[in-house]
Amino acid sequence: MTKLFEAPLYPYKRTADQDADIPARHPVVVIGAGPVGLAMAIDLAQADVPVVVLDDNDKVSVGSRAICFSKRSLEILDRLGCGDEMVHKGVVWNVGKVFFGDRQVYDFNLLPEEGHKRPAFINLQQYYCELYLVERIRALQAEGKPVEIRGGNTVTNVTQMSDGALLRVDTIDGDYDLEADWLIACDGAGSPTRRMLNLDFVGRVFEDNFLIADVIMKADFPTERWFWFDPPFNKDQSALLHKQPDGVWRIDLQLGWDIDKEEEKKPENVIPRLKQMLGDEVEFDLEWVSIYTFQCRRMEKFRHGRVIFAGDSAHQVSPFGARGANSGFQDVDNLGWKLKLVLEGKAPDTLLDSYAFERELGADENILQSSRSTDFITPKSEISRIFRDAVLDLSEHHAFARPLVNSGRLSVPCIYDGSPLNSPESEELPERTRPGSPAPDAPLKRSWLLDQLTGDFVLLGIGCAIPNKTERLGVSIKGLSVGVVEIGPEMRERYLGDASQAVYLIRPDQHVAARWTSLDWNKIEQALATALGSGDRTK
Repeated sequence: MTKLFEAPLYPYKRTADQDADIPARHPVVVIGAGPVGLAMAIDLAQADVPVVVLDDNDKVSVGSRAICFSKRSLEILDRLGCGDEMVHKGVVWNVGKVFFGDRQVYDFNLLPEEGHKRPAFINLQQYYCELYLVERIRALQAEGKPVEIRGGNTVTNVTQMSDGALLRVDTIDGDYDLEADWLIACDGAGSPTRRMLNLDFVGRVFEDNFLIADVIMKADFPTERWFWFDPPFNKDQSALLHKQPDGVWRIDLQLGWDIDKEEEKKPENVIPRLKQMLGDEVEFDLEWVSIYTFQCRRMEKFRHGRVIFAGDSAHQVSPFGARGANSGFQDVDNLGWKLKLVLEGKAPDTLLDSYAFERELGADENILQSSRSTDFITPKSEISRIFRDAVLDLSEHHAFARPLVNSGRLSVPCIYDGSPLNSPESEELPERTRPGSPAPDAPLKRSWLLDQLTGDFVLLGIGCAIPNKTERLGVSIKGLSVGVVEIGPEMRERYLGDASQAVYLIRPDQHVAARWTSLDWNKIEQALATALGSGDRTK
């Protein structure tokens, strides 16, 4: 790492709140300046919602943290204003390869479909991600947006109130109290906020350990995800190799359960393992080494009154599948617009219960997929290992076996089936764009579809003209802004299926709220009410 990341990016500064006779009150306080907390602050500030971020640190994180950012995360970061920086610096990849022993058994493409702005994944060190998010906040501050990061501010106590939360904050100048209408805890897997409220995780801790080594080396491996089952250099275990920017490579090596973690992290033990894998002739330097244990757990509820949990503070999964930070960005995407409408009085605060419903659903999906991956990668019985090895052998020559191979189901956005915000819909349209699903991107003449679906609810007309009826909708939903986007029937495969035209109501987080094969303003108004948590879904 360069000194750029060692210097404070948001150093401690005394604020007027510390000298107030009574605790200052803010609409939103975010605890934690990791990727999720920073993204949450950006999302709210862009919508002119005042937000204060508190963090005990004053710089970006270091070490072996998130590196794989998914297509959906990049689309969310586009909306937040820093997707280009991420992609330009990151290592773009769509292809993964699976090896069994010393042979490749198959490869896969995570984005075989053309016509998307963003790739399936990029690899980028988390400290770059955090840097770009902080720089985006600085740009918003320069525009006069209401966002503040307070480094060196450690929250030591949280008291819930009927209309908010009271925080005790420790600094080098002493303690002070702060109130928030809404408190968002983005303070990581060890969440002090969660402990202060006597809340906990439920789920599984897997009996296995993995070594993460970030190494700096010159290597001609392709920009692909390589995963080995039982490689000759790590017999009866697994291994993973990823390329990152700046000549850094991420290597994961399975170690087993009964190990001395401190001994295994020592360079004199790590370096021989890596030489076995890379060869004696490859020169490399260790940038970071750590050991982790798989955990697939979540809080029972993500909302507790005026305190809402997001990211790793709410849920944890094993890193195979890149579902940690990516699911955290989806939490932000889901929560920001809902909290804005509640604060503006345009939706009841019960709308935030749908955040809990939808993102708990997303967490359950991630935990299910991550648990299955872990069980396949580390069989718990001899029968399980025999099954896994047979699947790997068959996959080399038989396509039917490949979907059974599980080296980590890679992160995809959750489809909110059963959400209380979904409206009844026409089954004539494609399943992939049913209510609750994320709207798939598509190329337009001079831009991309998702770039047009930002900020507000949008009516998307495909092969169907939509007169601008925003004022009429405003009568039904007081003060609500609804955009209109019309595109031609070239979106047929993704949005029309066998229908000749369609109208979609897209939520501010680019998920489908409702859809029809003809324009009906009464149904649109009812669907808007439902998507705001105040409608009757049966109509």
